[in-house]
Amino acid sequence: MTVQKPPSSTGIYFALILVLVVLAALNVFLPQGDFLASLPDQQMPASKPVMALVTAGMMLVIYGGLGFIGLRLSQKLGFAGLWDLEVTNYQRFAVPAIIGGGIGVFFIVADVFFQRFHSFGALPHPPFPTSIVASATAGIGEEVIFRLFFISFWVWLVSNVIFKGKWQSAVFWIVAILSALAFAFAHFPAVQMAMGIESLNQMPIALLTEIILLNGVLSLFAAYYFKEYGFLAAVGIHFWVDIVWHVIWGMLS
Repeated sequence: MTVQKPPSSTGIYFALILVLVVLAALNVFLPQGDFLASLPDQQMPASKPVMALVTAGMMLVIYGGLGFIGLRLSQKLGFAGLWDLEVTNYQRFAVPAIIGGGIGVFFIVADVFFQRFHSFGALPHPPFPTSIVASATAGIGEEVIFRLFFISFWVWLVSNVIFKGKWQSAVFWIVAILSALAFAFAHFPAVQMAMGIESLNQMPIALLTEIILLNGVLSLFAAYYFKEYGFLAAVGIHFWVDIVWHVIWGMLS
């Protein structure tokens, strides 16, 4: 009887990083819309081909390196692998697409609701077709940093190293919440720039709350599915949230 072997997690991981590198470089040449509208006179520090090359290199070295560390640590922690045979393709791809689409709808409803409490209007979206590329790069790149590396590293350090393997579940959820907060705070500068807000102090509480809520919900779902069904499931949730939120709603709004 032949035992089926799963595809190499390392091979799948670096294939994802290669996709991230290519798309990040391509994104430099695409229109950015509101994300650069507040800086119309600012000159790029270098030509677009040079910027694309630098961006690709940073993605490969920084994201690729940190993510690979996270991949190895997640295996030590017993998290589901990238292509774990105990995880079905329905769990790996279909369920994240359904959940991501539902969270994307929640984003839309929440954004319409929170607009009632401040004067800055709707949260911005990249223009089409940049929104598609941005959805893929965010789905891979942000999950590499905030889930694959951040969660794996801190859960390993606290649970395995400090507590000698104890309380991993409790540590995981504490770290997942911290990851969600870090992910939300990382979006403040981009929103501030895109909406023409001069300083963080000028951001209304309602807008700050919305950013934390939306990114927090996405982060916690992605964290759970990363642990239980593998990194591809987390990438899928993030990607489909952005497809509904940035691509579809971005074109309609």
